[in-house]
Amino acid sequence: MKKRKISALLLAVTMIAATLAGCGDGGNTTTSTDSTTATDSSSDASADTSSDSSTADDTSSAASGEVIELTFFNADANQDDPWTDPVALAITEATGVKLKTSRPVGGNDESEAVALMIAEQNYPDIIFAKGSANGLIEAGALMDMTDLIEQYGPNIKKLYGEEFEKLKQSVDDPAIYQLSAYVVGGTKFKDCGNIQIQWAALKAKDYQIPQSLEELETMIKDYIAENPTTEDGLDKIGITLSTADWHWLITLGNPAGFIADGAPDNGQWIVTENNEGVYKFRSDNEREYFRWLCRMYNEGILDPDFATQTHEDYIAKIASGRVVTLFDKDWDYMDGEKVLKADGKYELTYAGLPTGMTADIKCPSLMYQGLTTGTGVGISSTCKDPVAAIKFIDFLCSDEGQVLNKWGIEGVNYFIDDEGHRYRTEEEIKYAQEDADYSKNTGVGFHNYPFPSYGDGILDPTGSTYTTVSKDAVINEYNVEEQAACEAWGVELLVDMFPQPDEFETPDYSPLWAYAMPMEFSEIVDKLDEVAWSALIKCVTGTEADFDANYDQMIADLEATGMSEAEEMMTNIIAEKVAIVQ
Repeated sequence: MKKRKISALLLAVTMIAATLAGCGDGGNTTTSTDSTTATDSSSDASADTSSDSSTADDTSSAASGEVIELTFFNADANQDDPWTDPVALAITEATGVKLKTSRPVGGNDESEAVALMIAEQNYPDIIFAKGSANGLIEAGALMDMTDLIEQYGPNIKKLYGEEFEKLKQSVDDPAIYQLSAYVVGGTKFKDCGNIQIQWAALKAKDYQIPQSLEELETMIKDYIAENPTTEDGLDKIGITLSTADWHWLITLGNPAGFIADGAPDNGQWIVTENNEGVYKFRSDNEREYFRWLCRMYNEGILDPDFATQTHEDYIAKIASGRVVTLFDKDWDYMDGEKVLKADGKYELTYAGLPTGMTADIKCPSLMYQGLTTGTGVGISSTCKDPVAAIKFIDFLCSDEGQVLNKWGIEGVNYFIDDEGHRYRTEEEIKYAQEDADYSKNTGVGFHNYPFPSYGDGILDPTGSTYTTVSKDAVINEYNVEEQAACEAWGVELLVDMFPQPDEFETPDYSPLWAYAMPMEFSEIVDKLDEVAWSALIKCVTGTEADFDANYDQMIADLEATGMSEAEEMMTNIIAEKVAIVQ
């Protein structure tokens, strides 16, 4: 979910290192907005619990009381992990393993750090390389975990179940170099949909969900006309985006696919019915979406500073209550919402809606796209103790490990009711919802990603869900605005207003943004994204009269950069992935 820009120097370092260490097909990934997946078909995945056993045998360091420290590179870590919180200590007590985590520094993505690893042939024990994984694979830096999983990973196999085969690299290379950083199966009981609008604006229209961008536009304009400023005297902003860095992919690029084409999250790609990959800004529907944004900009509804503000500015505006509408994902704007919730300003937080460009666009938010593969943790070929590493990961996949990571410490973060089910107190829920440091301080959820995990709604042998997110839990945790909306709509869950999972087919390929792509493909796509980033901003901030000329120029520049070649390569990549499961 980060940017994928790779400098020419960095690519040179990577290719030199790959030449020294071995050949293969490395590269980066496309970009996604979503950190969860959903399905209705996995609620009884825990029926077979025979494999849920301790991952440490009598000779393990846990049994002997010794502790081994494994180094772990986490490409997505945005803060230090001292491994001293209660959950981390409990994991070490169970496994005899503690992690020493490193991460990209200086706001950079993972590519530079991974290139340096390869150049120096100096690897951590466990690696989450995100989009740079294929560089490690081609350098021989990630081991095939297949035999280790067979011998020491019963809980890993249980967790992945029928989707285990999807972890294989390809038909020609059936090795398992990575697990998945994303959830397996489950049900989405909550989602922020295609668009997000303040509850106050939705209530002003009697909770009528806009069925098109035209209706959304009317809702925004009418609300601002009646409420031009906040209670602090700040001017209301109709729409704002975060586009000054990699967040352009999340707030400008990806929503176009959801809103204009009803396409599921495949990063910068649309996949046709014939499994052909299309670079999505070629889409005529998306052209019309950006035309609408251009008009919103010229009419003053879209924030005039959207293209230059920092992401911190973006979050600060959300926290101030000024912004009526977002095109984002909740994980990206939640820090701003937490400030509003802490101040009791729930009416200024956001309702996630399935609104599309027109009434016939079906919101794909609840669609299950299958196991997300190509992005996950692997064990390095130089790992000091591969058996300890796989046992550690297997424990995290066990029932005990899943509950520890997702719920925390019994008697502290959660309790057991008379029926043997886990629950959290209102105080704990409030703490989790409103304190930005909750996860870091308690350890609850802090060490879960990017390790394997069950999705929401899947039951463990006690009948409790593995995660704190269940239908009843979501309903019980609704704030006053969410409760009022459910009553107005006559539904139990807010997502009952969305197209449901059974309205979609699960494709044979995984979400494309997660695949570790061949280097030659990634080089082209990185250049395409650079062109699209600046060109789309120009299209939106230009005059309406110049829009078509600006968009036509973008398409011409994309073609000159290799768009058709990349589309052909993506189509072949999809075919290769489909072959694994057919």
